[in-house]
Amino acid sequence: MNKILLISLYRLGVVLAAAIPGAATAQDYPQKSIRFVVPFPPGGATDALARTLGEKMTQAWKQQVVIDNRAGAGGNIGAEIAAKSPADGHTIIIVGLSHAANLSLYSRLAYHPVRDFAPVTQAVAIQAFLVVHPSVPVKSVKELLALAKAKPGALNYASGGNGSSPHMAMELFKSLAKVDFVHVPYKGTQSVIGLLRGETALLFENLISVGAHIESGKLRVLAVGASKRSTAMPDVPTVSEAGVPGYDMVLWFGVLAPAGTPAPVVGKLQREIAGILKLPDVSERLARQGAEPVGSTPEQFDAFIKTEIAKWAKVVQEAGLKVD
Repeated sequence: MNKILLISLYRLGVVLAAAIPGAATAQDYPQKSIRFVVPFPPGGATDALARTLGEKMTQAWKQQVVIDNRAGAGGNIGAEIAAKSPADGHTIIIVGLSHAANLSLYSRLAYHPVRDFAPVTQAVAIQAFLVVHPSVPVKSVKELLALAKAKPGALNYASGGNGSSPHMAMELFKSLAKVDFVHVPYKGTQSVIGLLRGETALLFENLISVGAHIESGKLRVLAVGASKRSTAMPDVPTVSEAGVPGYDMVLWFGVLAPAGTPAPVVGKLQREIAGILKLPDVSERLARQGAEPVGSTPEQFDAFIKTEIAKWAKVVQEAGLKVD
């Protein structure tokens, strides 16, 4: 009788395990290739980080991680695709600051940046640098502010589109410095090309996109947006040191999965990505690009995203940036 009872309980346990999402999925995950959605064009910092992570995950798990660039609408197209994908861990997305800003920036979204996603980890924090075209007659932030106040609206700035990190970085700068620049949105990294051509005067960007152009003299760096100087360019002052007290702008990228992805699968993804970020070749590459590995827990990343949503909602409201 006891033997029959044990067999029955065992069978019941198997049935329950199969019925509960994620109950026994982490051990076997991934069972097929993983689609890694990048909501921006190839060639930028978001794409570069996704490809680094994807390459290492492929090596570790022996399953192909396929980068799927779905650019457009400030990251909204890719985010909607990821949000509506099966919640089994075989679709993930890399997002940045725009993911938090878009909730306030756009009147209508086909997804919710919190409710429709399961946070995996904040991967990195990246310093943004304020750069100008050499034709702009300034060599410091103070000189830039003096020129902007003498000629309001005469200077324009580039960004990767509405809600992109460079857009938000400059709007925060304008708000704190009480100056007026005209926004010229481009598609992704085309903003750097526009600046190099002299179509725009200035831009906030990461070293992945502008580092080589600073070294060659094609762009002039004025300051770094973070609250501390960059180890990659220690002689460059912070924006706060250079004339805009309180300015603190750090770009960030993290990984999300569709809401409902089993917690064990999310946990396995988080541990793998956090481990990759600690690899010597990866951490050294990130340091050269002005990026700092994070590898936060899903809970920490969830709280961080909510904080960022509140922060950029204020900037959007004060600058009147709402997009229909």
